[in-house]
This record gives sequence, structure tokens and C-alpha cells, in this order.
Amino acid sequence: MKTIIKSLLTILITTLLAVPAMAAEVNVAVAANFTAPMKQIAADFEKETGHKALLSFGGSGKFYAQIRNGAPFQLFLSADDEKPAQLIKDGLAVADSRFTYAVGTLVLWSAQPGLVDPKGEVLSKGSFNKIAIANPKLAPYGSAAVEVLTKQGILTTLKHKFVWGENIAQTFQFVSTGNAELGFVALSQVMKNGKITTGSAWVVPGKLHSPIRQDAVLLATGKDNTAAKALMSYLKTEKAKTIIRSYGYEI
Repeated sequence: MKTIIKSLLTILITTLLAVPAMAAEVNVAVAANFTAPMKQIAADFEKETGHKALLSFGGSGKFYAQIRNGAPFQLFLSADDEKPAQLIKDGLAVADSRFTYAVGTLVLWSAQPGLVDPKGEVLSKGSFNKIAIANPKLAPYGSAAVEVLTKQGILTTLKHKFVWGENIAQTFQFVSTGNAELGFVALSQVMKNGKITTGSAWVVPGKLHSPIRQDAVLLATGKDNTAAKALMSYLKTEKAKTIIRSYGYEI
């Protein structure tokens, strides 16, 4: 009888040790362009740690304003490196927590096969009515798109064809629904497992714009949150990095 009780106690202790002692939740503000990979990362993170990541997706500019106004986020994955740095200066984020979780890739994309050529010459030919671009004042990908058009000397020529998206998600929506024949979006929005899944595209060379460094930062409200700190660490794992790369990001 003693042997059976001892065996049962051993099984019980082993089971308890295998389960996270204190599963917690973290509210995460995530840049819209990182929607697909972050959903996958969050699912794996929950399976492996027991912690739950509650994700909100949107424009980094809006999230920055919301965080300054007391929004209940503990972690911020921005589409740039400027806003997390500013939050640290503002005293709203943990100083030594900021790191670049991904470097974004800009792509000129159309839902129509064959419309966008592999060199992006469709831009200079102007054989389209509308081109979607994210608001460059709020969205890093929009700012990068304006840089590209400026360097090519065609910004002024195409201005009357611009359709401005509030963020990169809305910009993608304009193109995917045909409200704009083509537009500058994040490669991650049209790529999965290393392949562009639909339409036609020109992957913009990085030399045509400033690097789109996407930084994560632990907010002051999350400094004592177990799940927030665990997720920051998880983003640096090889498993997370493999997912990030599969959507066209660099690390």
C-alpha cells in the first residue's frame, strides 16, 4: 500500500512540476504588419509556457498615443524603432528591454497577377489609376514607400494617384479589394513559408529606403508581469525567429 501511495505522489509531483506554477496573461500591442507571424508565435508561446498573450493589432502611431494616455498594454511590438525609444525617454517603458525583433521588407504588390513586374517598372509607366500607401506620418512602411518614390524621382508625378491608408493593414485592404490596383505593403502580408501567395509583386531593394527596424519594448506597466517578460524572451528564441523569417522579415 505504501508503495502505491508513494508512486501516486511521485506522479502527482511530476505533473505539477510540468505545469507552469503561475500561468499569466499579457496584453500586447502589435504593429499591423506583424499580425500573421505574431498569431502563430502567440499560439506556440501559450502551448509551451501556459501563459496567454492577448493581442491587439493596429498602427504603431495610434498605439504610441494610446500608451501615453494610459492604455492597458504591457508589451509593445512597434513597426519602427523610434516609438519604443521615445516611450523609454517618456518613462513609460523599461530602459534595457528594447530590442529589434524583426527588420521589415517593403513590397509593391497587386492582387492582379502580372500587373506588377519584378523590377517595379510599372511605377514609371503609370499604367494604373490608384496606388495605396500607408500614411507616412504614422506608418514606417508608408514613410519607406515615399522614400522609394522620391529616390526614383516619380513622387510628384504619381501624387494624384495616391490612396492613403490609415495604417499598413488598411493599405493592404485597399489593394486586396481592388480599390487600388497596387500599393506598397509589408512583404509579411503577402508571404507565407517563404513564398508570395497571390497576385504580383516587386520586392523593393533595401537600399532604396531606410531600414525598417521593428522594435519591441517592455512597458512600465508590464515590468512585474511574468507573461510579458516570458514573451519578450520567447521572441528571441530560434523557434520564434524561424516563424518571423518565414514571413519575409530579416532578423
